[in-house]
Amino acid sequence: MLNHISPLISPELLLALYQMGHGDEIVLADAHFPGHSCNSNVIRADGLNVADLLEAILPLMQLDQYVESPAIMMQVVSGDSADPQIEQDYQAKLSQYQPEHALLTKAERFEFYQRAEQAFAVVMTGETRKYGNIILKKGVTQVSS
Repeated sequence: MLNHISPLISPELLLALYQMGHGDEIVLADAHFPGHSCNSNVIRADGLNVADLLEAILPLMQLDQYVESPAIMMQVVSGDSADPQIEQDYQAKLSQYQPEHALLTKAERFEFYQRAEQAFAVVMTGETRKYGNIILKKGVTQVSS
């Protein structure tokens, strides 16, 4: 075990977070997401929900400060519905850990899939709420002197 690293973060996920560079994206995907179909770097986090993983990841990874929103959710398809609590949960975690990057944006479903194809990794979670997917764009770590 390592100090200050959540036990929810597997060794594979920790390695991916470490290896990502500025501008790389990671998808935290719900259990319905076609992760294995759209990306060859899939990390399993079965049994975990996305909000808990956000709480574990956000203290470790600086989000990109050079884009309008480094956190992107999938937009609800017209005629479908999603639990508004999902966005509220994610917004709360962003506001708690990186308030300067708390603005969530939405990407149309197929745009979201395209981004997932280009992402550094897709983390398949046990999140069962529809539209529980979020993309995080990594930034530059602030080094204190």
